[in-house]
Amino acid sequence: MLPRRLPSCASALRKAYSTAPATANKRVILSGIQPTGTPHLGNYFGALTNWVHMQNTAGPEDVMLYAVVGWHALTLPQNPDALRAARNDMLAVLLAIGLDPKKSIIFHQDHNQDHTELSWILSCMTSMGHLLRMTTWKSRFADSKNMQAHASIDEGAMNAGLLTYPVLMAADILTYNATHVPVGDDQTQHLELARDIAERFNKTYGHVFTLPGIIKTSSQRILSLRDPTAKMSKSAPNAASRILLTDTYDQIKAKIRAAVTDSLPGITYDPVGRPGAANLLTILGACTGESPEVAAQRYEGKNFGALKSDLLETLNETLKVPRAEFEKIKADQAYLEGVAKDGARRAREYSSPMLQTVRKAVGLA
Repeated sequence: MLPRRLPSCASALRKAYSTAPATANKRVILSGIQPTGTPHLGNYFGALTNWVHMQNTAGPEDVMLYAVVGWHALTLPQNPDALRAARNDMLAVLLAIGLDPKKSIIFHQDHNQDHTELSWILSCMTSMGHLLRMTTWKSRFADSKNMQAHASIDEGAMNAGLLTYPVLMAADILTYNATHVPVGDDQTQHLELARDIAERFNKTYGHVFTLPGIIKTSSQRILSLRDPTAKMSKSAPNAASRILLTDTYDQIKAKIRAAVTDSLPGITYDPVGRPGAANLLTILGACTGESPEVAAQRYEGKNFGALKSDLLETLNETLKVPRAEFEKIKADQAYLEGVAKDGARRAREYSSPMLQTVRKAVGLA
């Protein structure tokens, strides 16, 4: 019998909070997600369940801000109708997984123009050299099979937004003078840039910004079902490589059955030697709240058929409630519009005084 799923990876989040710097009074915590496709298991267990836990364990003085970052999505070509629908769906997903507009400020980034104004001001004091050294900028041009040297990158093929979006990300954070930002390992460099920009601004114009602290989110890394050496991704060409939060039971069943494993006897947790098996155990453990090593012990002497069968039922049970909530919320457009409008209003209540301070500091007011 499988253990009962623990709510929102609570133990992992308690560890994550211990790494964040303490503040004397309230914390202002900001997170954002791009509206580019339905979230998959990697997004769900890597960030979204953590967001819900942070909301539900926040102190009475804490301010929780969760944004759908539409402007960031524009760094890649977008179909306007598809982006419009994706923004709406992502907001519905955030509500479906348990974010509560009575406890958190949930909003569309592009509904608050303070982000872009501050981004321009910060861009004017951020060096090109700093941006060109960003790992994400370099990786945009790297060949997936043979990493190219920076000198060989065809920079003319990319838009300026790809280079400067880390400054917009810094503005997202500093617009609200956020004290803490939850990040995974792949986003740490962006937060470090935000801290560098804030520090440079403070030295130039006087103390205006709090340097945001990192909340390191401790979570399992969910890999592709078809290539367990790569992360699960929305952009992977094979749709069977990822399980979406909105997938039906039959869709999950087909993807789990086709998931890559190996021909070795028995089931063990060995991420290097048996990445496919390790990935399935990692997903199972994320659902049940246990480590993949512990999950593997239950399948000693069993085959992949047993593991996949249990994973299917456990995963479907985990996603059943958010899937149903998503469909219900998505159908209520008036409710979604109301949440977005109220969230933007509340976000501006925090950002407008901050922007006025910045304008005065730089001489624009």
